[in-house]
Amino acid sequence: MDTEKPSSSKKKKKTIEISSLADCEDVLHNILSRLPAKSFASAACVNKSWNCVCNSILSRPRIASACSFKASAPIALQEVLDKVLLEPMRPHFAIANVGRGFNMRRTLDFLVKHLGPRTPIILSVVHGVMGRDALTDEFREVKFQDHEDIGVNRGICTCGQQSGIVLTVGYLPGLKVDAIPLLRRKEIVQVPVDDTYVDVYLAPPVPMIDQFVMDIQNYTTSVSGCASPVGIIMFGKEDMDQKPIIEKLDYAMSMNTVFVGDERSRFAYRSGDDLRNVCGNPAFISDAVALVFASDKEKPHGTGEIQFHLAMSEGVSAIGPRHKAVSVRANHAEGSTWLTAKREGHHVILDGEQILRHIDQLENRFPQVELYVGVTKRRKCSIGSEKSRLITTLAFHGIRGGDQEYLYVDGVGIKTGDYFQFYQPDHNAALAACRNASENIRNLKLNSSGKGFLGRRDVANSIDRKEVLGGFIFSCCGRGNSFFGGLNVDSFPFFENFPSAPLAGIFCGGEIGRGKLSMTGQESQEESPAERRYLHVYSTAYLVISYSAAPSE
Repeated sequence: MDTEKPSSSKKKKKTIEISSLADCEDVLHNILSRLPAKSFASAACVNKSWNCVCNSILSRPRIASACSFKASAPIALQEVLDKVLLEPMRPHFAIANVGRGFNMRRTLDFLVKHLGPRTPIILSVVHGVMGRDALTDEFREVKFQDHEDIGVNRGICTCGQQSGIVLTVGYLPGLKVDAIPLLRRKEIVQVPVDDTYVDVYLAPPVPMIDQFVMDIQNYTTSVSGCASPVGIIMFGKEDMDQKPIIEKLDYAMSMNTVFVGDERSRFAYRSGDDLRNVCGNPAFISDAVALVFASDKEKPHGTGEIQFHLAMSEGVSAIGPRHKAVSVRANHAEGSTWLTAKREGHHVILDGEQILRHIDQLENRFPQVELYVGVTKRRKCSIGSEKSRLITTLAFHGIRGGDQEYLYVDGVGIKTGDYFQFYQPDHNAALAACRNASENIRNLKLNSSGKGFLGRRDVANSIDRKEVLGGFIFSCCGRGNSFFGGLNVDSFPFFENFPSAPLAGIFCGGEIGRGKLSMTGQESQEESPAERRYLHVYSTAYLVISYSAAPSE
């Protein structure tokens, strides 16, 4: 029996229907890709078809950043939020850096309301910000006037350029992100008052550093199957010594893990895990918080790879001979160390006045600039009950002064027998280091598509090549225009190479920078120094985030 073959008119009709369906999807894709983030999120919930189109629009990572310097903190906050959510976005994390004119609690609550309670958020008070203006798109580096009494904990910044905000929001498929705090649990003691007892919270003297490191490892292992994350952006409490904390993290993590951040700040945070959200709880003190970026072991097939890259611009130069600490006294109450020392190769023990007099008489000593000692520390380190091993680090301590008894330096942790050398801020060395950082970042540019910001649908030419999603800058509050005598010097190494990529930066109270310094994927002599250095002075740390698309099937 003969079967009836479809007529040519039916074939033509079916072809037209398929073509029309494809055209409709393209039109829908074009419309949805132009929606702001909030409307885009609503569109994704319309039906299954629209959700699939929305997923295809957000198949690649995105980072958005904006800054504002409006005198009104609420207006500035709304401006930057509107800008970063102007295009489709599903926030995986947010970092907001503000001046002292912002109320911390209100600002965090505002961000949680608009970005979602499951979005990890870190909010910190900084000395200045870098970024593109939300309204004019002009890139600016602005240091805030350091007035403690201007606009503190108010909704309004009372004077001109004395405050501002830079907000960064990121969508990073292939990574899991969360904010993990370093906590101290306070002890509750009942104190008699009149005819009753009142609970008083007493803080323990030592933070739970090992627990902090293990919390990061446990989270990373749970989502990636590996104990070391891709990267960490960290903010430390302004009155807490972060050296032992970063030392433990450096010891515990792979060298492929990049750390950057602000050593000393005021911060608040929101974690995606409610059990970690103790910010504001009187029973806890948060001494640091880490935004942890870990590979997602359950990422969908075809998802590309996101990498963190580090470049550094050191801003100090060594002066004078090395010294060896002889008598060392730690003053934990003041957070300082008193010491005597002798010059390397000599036997005469010198007091603080003698040491500083000799340093001040050196030809390459810059008058009236700060002094630091870089102390080489060889210490045993371990996490939990595991076997310890020796690590060697270079730690910087600021000089407080000296007299006929001791040399006085900031911080503790120095021991008899430690060697140290003096360092001073050097803008010429910093300029040279900025040029080197620019060259280092250019190596990544040569291996990239040169497009900078991602988010385009046509990616045929970017397969197997890195594209730069954006970057972060953490620069010493002592740098900037007054240090270099020119504008936008700290941002130049990134901005010169990727002018269209989102960039957010801060002037901070201590620069954290740790990781491989080669952006070519090849070994460099800087990657394995005899002395590990992760907390810097008068320096700038550059974090560049890149994306490599998965090979097409």
